[in-house]
Amino acid sequence: MNSMKTGALAATVTLSAITGTVEQTYAQTVKNVVLVHGAFADGSGYKGVYEILTKQGYHVTIVQNPLTSLEDDVAATNLALDAQDGPTILAGHSWGGVVITQAGNHPKVAGLVYIAAFQPDNGESALKWFQTAPPAPENGVLPPDGKGIVYYDKAKFHAGFCGDLSSTEAEFMYASQGAFNGKCFVSPITEAAWRNKPTYGIVATDDKSINPEIQRNMYKRSNTKITEIKGSHAVYISQPEKVAAVIAQVAKTLSDK
Repeated sequence: MNSMKTGALAATVTLSAITGTVEQTYAQTVKNVVLVHGAFADGSGYKGVYEILTKQGYHVTIVQNPLTSLEDDVAATNLALDAQDGPTILAGHSWGGVVITQAGNHPKVAGLVYIAAFQPDNGESALKWFQTAPPAPENGVLPPDGKGIVYYDKAKFHAGFCGDLSSTEAEFMYASQGAFNGKCFVSPITEAAWRNKPTYGIVATDDKSINPEIQRNMYKRSNTKITEIKGSHAVYISQPEKVAAVIAQVAKTLSDK
């Protein structure tokens, strides 16, 4: 009888240990996503990606970058990361790639996703990479104005930024673009998170704002796992299903490890 009790107790302890391990594994499942927008845009562009991921059970937070400096945008992203309850996928579009490169060192960041985004290394800026290939004729990035603010040429915005969206959508995006401080473009990275975090990238093959070859060259250098999606620079708006699928797959991959 004592032997049976001892065996039952051991089985209970073993089961509890197994259950605890499973619960611990589930606790590390990546269900948080933080999305960072780029220049000439705001967080509203992520609505489609947000809706798809939240329906799949992800907790999604969208950062509203002040676009006043790299430091300010990183601080805004870190605030969002501080509020997460566990491991998080940090994704950035365009200029947002510079932001996540620096902010991605946050301990809650499990992996990075670059969406047609700049991916500089330590000591490098977005401008350094922007200048590595001739801009497309449709590109409408203007020089800084008298206040140091960079805007996108209204006449080129549709074709250069979001050619696969409707003219109505393009007009709204132009009207809602943030005031992007030109000093952001020349601010260097001090600690590139992609050197230490799992990193994935989306190349927008019809991009007229960041040459797709620039994207490929950056991602190749860093051994980023690349997915190519046919779309404009605003691929996260025009192809939200495909962009969300990449983010969800990254979350699943990192959860399985």
